Amino acid sequence: MKVELLAPAGNFSKLKTAFYFGADAAYVGGKDFSLRSFADNFTRDELCAAVKLAHSLNKKLYVTANIFARNADLALLEDYFGFLRSAGVDAAIVSDSGVAYAAKKAAPGLGIHISTQANLTNKYAVKFWGEQGASRVVLARELSLDEIADVHAFAPEVELEAFVHGAMCISYSGRCLLSDHLASRPSNRGECVQACRWNYSIRKKDALSDSGWLDLEEDGRGAYILNSKDLNMSAHLDKLAEAGVCSFKIEGRMKSEYYLATVINAYRRCIDGGYGKTVARELTTAAHRDYTVAYAFGENAETVNYSDSQTKGDCDYIGNVISGGDGFAVVEMRGRFAVGDVLEVLSPTDSFGKSFTVKKAFSSDGASVEDCKLVQEKYTLECPVKLNAGDILRRRK
Repeated sequence: MKVELLAPAGNFSKLKTAFYFGADAAYVGGKDFSLRSFADNFTRDELCAAVKLAHSLNKKLYVTANIFARNADLALLEDYFGFLRSAGVDAAIVSDSGVAYAAKKAAPGLGIHISTQANLTNKYAVKFWGEQGASRVVLARELSLDEIADVHAFAPEVELEAFVHGAMCISYSGRCLLSDHLASRPSNRGECVQACRWNYSIRKKDALSDSGWLDLEEDGRGAYILNSKDLNMSAHLDKLAEAGVCSFKIEGRMKSEYYLATVINAYRRCIDGGYGKTVARELTTAAHRDYTVAYAFGENAETVNYSDSQTKGDCDYIGNVISGGDGFAVVEMRGRFAVGDVLEVLSPTDSFGKSFTVKKAFSSDGASVEDCKLVQEKYTLECPVKLNAGDILRRRK
């Protein structure tokens, strides 16, 4: 079975990165009705342009409208779904049954995917949504491979999408009230402050002063008692496909271009060539928390990341390649580097993993420089490796 690699994109630049590094489809949010309202997101004009870009590359674009709506939202949602259909969006991702109804009413023919926020944990729920016109469901991250296989056998007509990589939520399929309670930011309407990542303390019942606070210590570094490890199913994609999953979803509309390029490139190579040391090593190069396979093989008590919020990864993000050829490359700087540094290539091409020493560097005005320290300056580097626009340079730590 041919599987789809589905990547997030928080803005147009990230969308281009996702497609360049091998995503078959991307999911994005508009300026409204998305659970990632702190991402840049897409204006209506940008959504139209995104559809054109995706379809020109024979790829697909899905748009999230996965808030839990109030009555006042519904008329606006109907207008929005009509726009998405006219723009040629391949599907809208929704979680609220009322929102799904609004989409069917306002935009018949628009594909409907049911979000993981709908808590799809059983075969009857999947069957129900298929009968309501949904072509795909995004399964709850709490399901095991055996449970996924049972769902597929019972409702084979409904496409199954599953998360394979990225941040996990301590709450059931992401339905969380912590952000509401602690920061008055409703996570189910797109304003999550990630309160689950905070370091928590406790206080003695009779101690009201600051001295009454006690750290929940874990190895002397505090306690991240609600902080989940990151999901990493790269070694088990074949088992997911055998269970009936047709779309492998990467989390991260808030993540950087470098993170997306790294993870998408790794999963593309895994799907095309199989899991191996290269993929395993690659997934340590960008910032991440400790990894887990969550509940793929049943109950798992080792999903909490106690040590810290996340590691910084094994590589520094140095810059984006603007153009390359004839022994030189133009690079837009993202991290400070200097003549003499060894840089490594992140690319979907055969140049992936190759490295070179920076021997000469020139600023945009043609001056020779030793220390490339101006952020977003376009430096020209002497480079023996073939580079293309869209490639990324990084430096091993």
